[in-house]
Amino acid sequence: MDKKITVIKGDGIGPEIVTEAIKVLDAVAAKFGHSFEYTDILMGGCSIDACGVPLTDEAVATAKAADAVLLGAIGGNTSTSPWYKLAPNLRPEAGLLKIRKELGLFANLRPANLYDELKFACPLRSDIIEGGFDMMIMRELTGGLYFGERKTEEVDGVETAVDTLSYNENEIRRIAIKGFDIAMKRRKKVTSVDKANVLDSSRLWRKIVNEVAKDYPEVELEHMLVDNCAMQLVRDPKQFDVILTENMFGDILSDEAAMVSGSLGMLASASLNDTKFGLYEPSHGSAPDIAGQDKANPLATILSASMMLRYSFDMDKEADAIDNAVKQVLAEGYRTGDIMSEGMKQVGCKEMGSLVAERV
Repeated sequence: MDKKITVIKGDGIGPEIVTEAIKVLDAVAAKFGHSFEYTDILMGGCSIDACGVPLTDEAVATAKAADAVLLGAIGGNTSTSPWYKLAPNLRPEAGLLKIRKELGLFANLRPANLYDELKFACPLRSDIIEGGFDMMIMRELTGGLYFGERKTEEVDGVETAVDTLSYNENEIRRIAIKGFDIAMKRRKKVTSVDKANVLDSSRLWRKIVNEVAKDYPEVELEHMLVDNCAMQLVRDPKQFDVILTENMFGDILSDEAAMVSGSLGMLASASLNDTKFGLYEPSHGSAPDIAGQDKANPLATILSASMMLRYSFDMDKEADAIDNAVKQVLAEGYRTGDIMSEGMKQVGCKEMGSLVAERV
């Protein structure tokens, strides 16, 4: 199978970690008889330096012509980089907002896994995390409170700020369908998180999710209020498979899940549109302080590439090969500095990528 992948290496450690992910994808292609064609575009600070803007229209067009996008990281040190003296719409992160909008990426997937080999890094009690956990947070990315009408004005002599939380049934239905589709590839359970005891938007959310669930009789559906979900994530994270929720709740819960997973260097992510097209990236930042030093952990980017194979290309066996290779490398005791512990074998970014590729 031939697939076109637009590559955005970006800033900081971005070029290093993407290079290792491509190394692993090439190993997959060789093993399973595929062909991946890579086209590089600029986004973020490197695009500002070269083109004066964080993302050009030409780069967007290239991304749209591909089957998926693989992103490293963008941005720099916010206190010292000249990029952050520019207007907000010209800063590196504006490129990410633009590409999400232009590509219609409304569904954010944030897996939170605890590998048994890394359980020392989890802040939860050992009896809670015994055996690890594996959940997927499905966050609606383009609606809700962050995208509603907002204003600040004086009302009766008092400065007043208003942010509007709005969802329509079509926005809810499309993210719910994605959530159930993802659950069908996993353990077939969806926990829909809302605040239906208070918010009209959540009551509509729950109604539409129930309607969508009728088309997925194999998937178990439960509803959970967001405050309870936040508690359950630290009480018993193993109970979750797919957590389906709106924008702000997903923003908060995904960061909580990242914390209990132990290391940002292990966390992949994906943003999908209403086709199988997606943008895949690690959840961590550009780490400019270690850029170019072969210290970065490429595993989150490699696992993001695995998500690309699974969710955009329907290459489940190939994705499994990457996931199992990562587990094997960890079981053999190899660690980058961010996940290093006593008695393990420390390696750099390049060697970690090579180890995973070899085991694929």
